[in-house]
Formats: sequence, structure tokens, C-alpha cells
Amino acid sequence: MTRTAIIIGAGIGGIASAARLARAGYDVTVVEKNEKPGGRASTIEQDGFFFDTGPSLFLMPPTFAQTYADLGERMEDHLDLVRIDPTYRVHFHDGSILDLGSNLNALHQQLETFEPGTFEALMRFLAEGYKRYTKSLDKFVGRNFYNLFDFFTPANLPLLFQLKPLVKHYTDTSRYFKDARLRAGLSFQNMYLGLSPFDAPATYTLLQYTEMVEGVWYPRGGMYAIITSLTRIAEGLGAKFHYNAPVKQIDVDVDRAVGVTLENREKLKADVMVANADLPYVYTDLLPDPDGKSATKMDRLKYTSSTLLFYWGVKGERSEKLLHHNIFLSDHQYQSSFAQIFEAHTLPAEPSFYIHAPVRTVPNFAPKDSDALMVLVPTGHLDAAHQQDWPALQERARQWVFKRLAEIGLDDVKERIVFEATYTPPDYRRIWNLAKGATFGLSHNVMQVGYLRPQNRHSQYKNLYFAGASTHPGTGLPIVLLSAKLVQERILKEQPAP
Repeated sequence: MTRTAIIIGAGIGGIASAARLARAGYDVTVVEKNEKPGGRASTIEQDGFFFDTGPSLFLMPPTFAQTYADLGERMEDHLDLVRIDPTYRVHFHDGSILDLGSNLNALHQQLETFEPGTFEALMRFLAEGYKRYTKSLDKFVGRNFYNLFDFFTPANLPLLFQLKPLVKHYTDTSRYFKDARLRAGLSFQNMYLGLSPFDAPATYTLLQYTEMVEGVWYPRGGMYAIITSLTRIAEGLGAKFHYNAPVKQIDVDVDRAVGVTLENREKLKADVMVANADLPYVYTDLLPDPDGKSATKMDRLKYTSSTLLFYWGVKGERSEKLLHHNIFLSDHQYQSSFAQIFEAHTLPAEPSFYIHAPVRTVPNFAPKDSDALMVLVPTGHLDAAHQQDWPALQERARQWVFKRLAEIGLDDVKERIVFEATYTPPDYRRIWNLAKGATFGLSHNVMQVGYLRPQNRHSQYKNLYFAGASTHPGTGLPIVLLSAKLVQERILKEQPAP
């Protein structure tokens, strides 16, 4: 008899889980709240403008390639990837810029203008990042932890010194670079994970290695090409997708999840379930919690930052002052800006921000005489204990971006905007059920990684698994793809065949 599986949520973790289980012989049904797959990795298409709404950097290509290979496919047959080099342009508060990329000669010349003799330090910095990258994938990120002793083993003790999880990323970066601009420009990447470089473990210097050595890539069809191709593969393997089908509750019986009840009262049953919805939301809203213990536990966990997002269709010139990826750092208030985000849960007085300008790589993402810009401004997550006037904070962020753009000679962007869409933290909670509107899910502090992170199988309901950013191993598209792989491994190991 064919075993059945229900996947709650069609984010990339849910899609990959569906495809993997379908290939393993399961009869798979995916139920998705929204009208199309992708979760946060979605799109906005309007008046000839095209925007990715979620991740915009394609990192760790081998992890994506392995996912396609495990599904019997070749990544190259589905994605037309372009390497983005320079990776991005970093704009500092004093008007200086740094183009980070793989052209070592150009990078050498730039670094000399910031801090003479620092190129050698960068090579050592990247070599250390390589060691942490390979060891993290092998020992932590790419494997399951079935019990505490899998995690805390004598063999793992040397990793405390090799990966430096107890050292802060900014502190570690400062060992290599003295110039405050370089320290900021080579540590802000923690924000890809919604973390502060002053709190994130030094382990995450691996991010700079992945960017500068493996490279940052971009699919010619946009990041959503990943979603459409994996969905197509999953459907080809027999998985069935149901959209506009929000789940009201997960139905349970003693120690097993037996199915789901949809908002329209339809009931579906399955032998195995994978929740790709945000893990805290599953515990607090979809599972029984009569005494409120799950809600209390989830509230005590640490969460990542949120974001204020602007999608602008801009009439007129596509400025060469913006590359595909652009970072604007308020580096003279660098540390205090992170305190405002992660402690006060608000928008910094002088926020740093990121601009994605994909028309430089895919010209047809905007009409010929126009540009398409996505602006991401990190801010604090929802917090009932702090006053948060989101319309006012959003407007302040918008005006700050215009100010910084004017400083580099783009002083008429505001007047040339012909289309705008926005997202704020309340939107993240409403549209994608993200607890506290935290864009990247649960944080990755030392007490929330590996076995200490919420597990990818429920402790009571032994056939309920989790794939996504808030479970092991963590956030980011390639890491969530790994979470789907780890879930498949557990299910095939733990769920008996009929």
C-alpha cells in the first residue's frame, strides 16, 4: 500500500520535501495558504516590471545542484545562472565605495586605498572562512542530530576552537582589519540571516568565503525560476499542489498527527506530515496548546530581524552608479544601529540598506526606458512591549534611502517612481504567518543551532516533521534545501514501511 504524506506550505522547503518524498514512493499532497508556490520567495509583476520578493542572492551552487541531482535532474537543465561580479558595491558614509568580487587584482588595488597591506589579511580571512564552511557543512549543517549525545560528542569538542561559535563575528573580523569601513564591509553579511554581526558567531565568516570564492549567481529568470522548476519536478514525480488552501489545525491522536483540517473544514489524512509553515506558528496556532506552554516557549526564543521592503518601478535612466547588488552602510553608527534593531526593535536613526537592481543582469525585468529597484531596510521585529508606528517608520526609511541615493548623484529617484509596492513586519505575519513578523524566522545564536535549535521532528507527534528556516539547520535558500534533505532522511529511517 502506498504511504501518504501531507506538506503544509509550499515554500522552497515544502516543495523540495514534496519532490523528495514523491520520488521515494509517497503519495504527496501539498496544501498552501497563498495562490502560488514559493512562500517568501515570490514575485511582483506589474506594468512591465518584475521583482523577486524574497531572496535575491544565489549562494552555494553545489547545494542546489545536489538537490536537483537527488531528484534525478541536472540543475543546468533548469536554471540559466549568471555569475554576478563584482558581487556587490558597498557605499560607506564618507562617500568611499568598495566593489567586492572575485577579481583579486582589482580587489587588491581597492583595499590598498583603505588600509595598506590588508590584501594578505583578506586572503587569511577567506582561508579561515573556507575551513569553517567545510567543517560546518560536514559536522553541523548537513546532518541530523537524533539526540543530545550526537551533538555534544568528544569528536566535536575541537570544533569549539575551529569554528569559534563563542566568538562574535565582528570581533573576529576585527582581528584581520583595522579600518572601520572594512570591518563593516566584511561583517554586514550576517544580515542575510537576520543577525547582528555583534551577536552572530564568528562561524559565519564562511559567508564571505561562499560569496567571493564559490560566487554569487543569479538565474536569468529571476530567483523565482528556482521555485517554478522545483514545483514542476515535484508535480512530475506525482506530488499534488492545492493553493488557496490555508490549514486551520493539525489533527492529532495521542502520539501521532493524523491529518489536517483546512479553513473550509475539509479534512485530509496522511501517514506522515511535514510542516513547512514557520515553526513557531505551527506550535502556537496549528497544534493543540491547551495550557499555553508552547506559546510561552516560542515567545522566549530569539528571533531574527524584520525588514521594510520597497519595490520601485522607476522611469528613466538605469544608472551605472548602481550594480546588480548594492549595500549602503551607515558605518559611523554601525554598532548602535544594530542595537536599535535587535534590542529596541525599531528602525535605526541612520539605517543601512540593500538595493537589488536585477535589470543590470536581466534587462527585460523593466520596460526599456525604466529600472526596477528592490530596497530592503533592516528593522526590528514586531514587539508589543515597544511602540511601533510602522507607517511612520516606513516613511522615515523611504526618505533616508532617497537621501543616500542623492548623495551618490541619484537625486531624482523619488520623482521618477511610477510603481511602488511595499512590505512591513505586520505584512510578514499576515501573509506568511511569520511569528513576530521576523523575516528570517528564528535566530541563530549559540543556543539555537544544531541540536539546540527546535528539532525537525516533533517530540510527541512522531510522524510530524519540520522543514524551513526556523528548524534545523536554519535559514537561507540553500540551507532550507538541506532541511528538506534531512527531513527525508529521517522519515525514511523512522517511519516503517507498510
